[in-house]
Amino acid sequence: MTELKVLKEYKKTNKHKVLFILSVLICLLFLIAVSLITGSANVRFSDIISLIKGEGSDFSSQIILHIRMPRIIGAILAGTALAVSGAVIQSLLRNPLASPFTLGISGASAFGAAFAIIFLGAGSSYIGSGDIPTIVNPYILTISAFLWSLIGVFFILALSKYKGAGPEIIILAGIIISSLFGAGISAMQYFADNVQLASIVFWTFGDINRATWNNIMILIAVLIPVIIYFLFQTWNYKALQSGDEYAKSIGVKVEKVRLIGMIVASLATAVVVSFYGVIAFVGLVVPHIVRRIIGGDEQFLIPASALFGGLFLLASDTLARTIIAPVVLPVGILTSFLGAPLFLFLLIRGMNKSYWT
Repeated sequence: MTELKVLKEYKKTNKHKVLFILSVLICLLFLIAVSLITGSANVRFSDIISLIKGEGSDFSSQIILHIRMPRIIGAILAGTALAVSGAVIQSLLRNPLASPFTLGISGASAFGAAFAIIFLGAGSSYIGSGDIPTIVNPYILTISAFLWSLIGVFFILALSKYKGAGPEIIILAGIIISSLFGAGISAMQYFADNVQLASIVFWTFGDINRATWNNIMILIAVLIPVIIYFLFQTWNYKALQSGDEYAKSIGVKVEKVRLIGMIVASLATAVVVSFYGVIAFVGLVVPHIVRRIIGGDEQFLIPASALFGGLFLLASDTLARTIIAPVVLPVGILTSFLGAPLFLFLLIRGMNKSYWT
């Protein structure tokens, strides 16, 4: 009788988690429609319907297909990548304060991208009369951002294995890494020429306005295998929550799982950073909110974080481009304002072992 009761409770809990995921998906679809008709240019819902039918005007088609739709998809993909990376990193390190931003992975990726702009021929130029800086070789930029992010990852992993290095020490190490790579970026800016300096400063603002169909395709090509890999690893990540010794006792190769997981999460983060700059706190805020609602079961946490991350960043970007319209704020500014108070709350509250139960 007790086993039957436990089974019913388990099914009820899982039903709650599935309903949450479906609710987030519905909200995301609704927000996509709202974002398409929100902005300085007057685009109505009827224009979207006409475009689907192939009857849209050239003006509305240009706005929807080449300006708003790439931005919307870019925000969803970037939010998904950062949120999933944050959720996995928190599980691997068993640390609710961990995220690509707080561990310095985003800062290391930013340094790698700036390094590529100045030294590796990623290059930059001005387009048209508006003097808008742009990156002319995103592939070198992405590779450089990824390789430098690995340096930060390996430092974190080495420290996490060091005896006595608790969650607070790891977070402090992340702050040190961010400061170190931030100083490196400042040094490169000092020696850069005017065009390179403008490109680095313009790029370091976390801004989805740079989304294009080309970088969206690259992001999709990276993100799909990343998420599939994480989903296949959910059982191993779940085992890690009971401690390394327990995970090893049931056959989990802890060091391998942790190393590959951190590398894959760094790749997803590096691609987002190389295209859209540093967008802070998404990887911290989203997994934390999702864990509080549906718990820490990675089987549900990873897909829920993916959807909620896309919803969160799309909502932030829609607000950023409308709050003081026609001026468009970089979304990285808004996510920092939203994420910093939560990060401070977590620091004050401190680590709590029951967080993972």
